[in-house]
Amino acid sequence: MAILNRVKELRARFNFSQSVLAEKVGVTRQTIAAIEKGDYVPSLLLALTICDVFELKMEDVFVLNKEGEEDE
Repeated sequence: MAILNRVKELRARFNFSQSVLAEKVGVTRQTIAAIEKGDYVPSLLLALTICDVFELKMEDVFVLNKEGEEDE
């Protein structure tokens, strides 16, 4: 199982750079990059904060992929 996310897509839609989103949620740009690549699963608090910035529900940003990491 893997957690997939739409952070990169949403960030582009909102016209935010990685640095801008990072500042809004209180992390580094590198953390945002790692989340977007799927190399880092954010804490529940960070995930909720990201959702709050985009004014979306958790399931609209993060999805559990039960098939595995290969099926992105």
